Amino acid sequence: MITVAKNDPIDRLDVFNQYRSLLFAIAYRMLGSVTDAEDMVQDTFLRWQQASEKSIKSTQAYLTTIITRLCIDRLRSARVQREHYIGSWLPEPIVTESTTNSATDPMTVAELADSLTMAFLVLLERLSPLERAVFLLREAFGYDYNEIGQIVEKKAATCRQIFRRARQHLADQRPRFQTSLQQQEQLTYKFMQASQQGDVQGLLDLLAKDITLWSDGGGQVVACLKPLHGAAKVAGFLRAIYRRAQKLGWEYEVELAQINGQPGLVYTRDNTIETVVAIEIVDNRIQSLYFMRNPDKLKQSFSKAIAEMVSLR
Repeated sequence: MITVAKNDPIDRLDVFNQYRSLLFAIAYRMLGSVTDAEDMVQDTFLRWQQASEKSIKSTQAYLTTIITRLCIDRLRSARVQREHYIGSWLPEPIVTESTTNSATDPMTVAELADSLTMAFLVLLERLSPLERAVFLLREAFGYDYNEIGQIVEKKAATCRQIFRRARQHLADQRPRFQTSLQQQEQLTYKFMQASQQGDVQGLLDLLAKDITLWSDGGGQVVACLKPLHGAAKVAGFLRAIYRRAQKLGWEYEVELAQINGQPGLVYTRDNTIETVVAIEIVDNRIQSLYFMRNPDKLKQSFSKAIAEMVSLR
């Protein structure tokens, strides 16, 4: 942790850049939006530039406090907008890079990757902005309750209660069975093959009986307005997509990619990314499929700089 002595001049940009990846990681998990997260990082930097050195005892604490409070305010406003969103709202997907070469402790990497998955970010939508902030700061970033209390302007005991309540609220929905990365990649590859061949039985062999498929088109492109539930409905829907593409003569390039820390798929046609699929696998079955088709969100999904910032945390 960097501290700022009262009488020592500092290079504001240089110091800020040391925390930029952390700030983006917090903001993205809070808001589920790359664009909004970048805006919050920029607004935090502007406030950091204007801050008096005498008022800064800890740089990390100061910056984390600013961005968390900004995100809480933005999330309250965003929730109103999402009530009028056409169809299902999904977080913007990001392509993350492997963290195997990171100097970060492997256990920490695993915990941070878990908090980045599409399934987890969708679950967070059930929490209030304050609950989301407290839960993420504690669960994903390891802040203690005293630090969190100062950030959100609540007593430590209150933050402990908020965290406990939020964790209980999410507990029943979080996956209980972990699947290895190698198994996830194998299942994702099999899913890609079955989808490309319109193989309904092959899909049924991979899908959980109570699978849910979410599709976000933002009212701009064709997408399911409501989630699809059940293996038969989902397999039928995927078969219909295959038939439509065959009928229209559409040819897609499909690539395996790491989407929000887990194996997923990227569909490209005529050199344009049309769909990104995030896949949640539980107990060796595909439990959830998240189809992102909103072109506005896909524009932000494949920035290498963004991917590097998220993977670092």
